[in-house]
Formats: sequence, C-alpha cells, structure tokens
Amino acid sequence: MLRISDFIKWSIIIMLLTTAIIGNHFYCDHNLLLRIVLTTIIIVIAGSLISMTTKGKSIISFINEAHIEVRKVIWPSRQEAFHTTLIIAVVTIITAMLLWGLDTILVQAVSFITNLDLGS
Repeated sequence: MLRISDFIKWSIIIMLLTTAIIGNHFYCDHNLLLRIVLTTIIIVIAGSLISMTTKGKSIISFINEAHIEVRKVIWPSRQEAFHTTLIIAVVTIITAMLLWGLDTILVQAVSFITNLDLGS
C-alpha cells in the first residue's frame, strides 16, 4: 500500500525528472556545462527524495546486499578464464560439426527415400 507521503514524494520525483528532460531538450542551444550542472543537481535532488521513500529504502538495501554478495564471489584468474573460454569454443565447434554431419546424413537419407534431389 502506497502511503500518501510516498505518493507525494514520487509525484515530485517524476516532476523533477520530467523537468530535467524537457528543460534539457528545450534549452539545447544554451551553455552545455550549465545544462549538465542543472540536470545533475535535479537528479541528485530526485535521488535523495527516492532514498526517503519506502520503495527507495528497499532498493538501497537490495543494492547494499548485492554489493556484499559480489565481494564474496571468487573470480577466476586470467588463465582460468582463458582456458574455460577455449574449452567452450572447442566444444561448440565439435558440436556444430557433429550437427552438420548429422544434418547431411539425414538429408541424404530423406533424398534417397523420397527420390528427391535435396542436397543441391
């Protein structure tokens, strides 16, 4: 259930972001640095408002938990990644060749059975 305060905050957030997008488009011939600074300020304000909502707090919590989980991952070394990629490439090529051979045999069998020239 969306609380009324969250509804008001999300309405302000949407208005801020819409203003940033439309304003950036409308004032495209003005100073680029000024537009970047103003758009960044609006996005920071909208982001701080998002962090004050219930959904925003849960998103921040999820991001923090995901960051903790990523730190727990044991990443492969460069050599392990290279060898794994090489193995996958070789297996893929072998599988493709086997499927090509099976397809060729099946086409020949079907053309022999049906007396059609399918293998042109």
